[in-house]
Amino acid sequence: MAKRKIVKINEEKCTGCGLCVSPCAEGAIVLVGGKAKVLREELCDGAGFCLGICPEGALSIEERETVDFNHKAVEENLKSRPVDASSVFCKSCGRGDEIPLLPVRLKGDSIWICVKCLPGYIHG
Repeated sequence: MAKRKIVKINEEKCTGCGLCVSPCAEGAIVLVGGKAKVLREELCDGAGFCLGICPEGALSIEERETVDFNHKAVEENLKSRPVDASSVFCKSCGRGDEIPLLPVRLKGDSIWICVKCLPGYIHG
């Protein structure tokens, strides 16, 4: 157990739209029973890419005692999940599954950027 930052989901505010699922590169957030849930706390890195995309403000970051982040568990989780590539594309050029994409924060928003467009966002 370690004290670290982790996503907290307010179930009363969550409408189950699912917009927070794709920005989570670790696959920690899933929809269960019409609500977003953290699948397993060891999968959440606390980066917060999911926060800005929630239209209801149902997600926040809290610092508390929980299990350590587990890179191996993330890899295993991602391998076992089908990826809907049609829902993930580069905000800049529109490319999708044909090029690696990374989740980034830009002016408070969570977006996906491909590796070819990323240097432009980093260096202006």
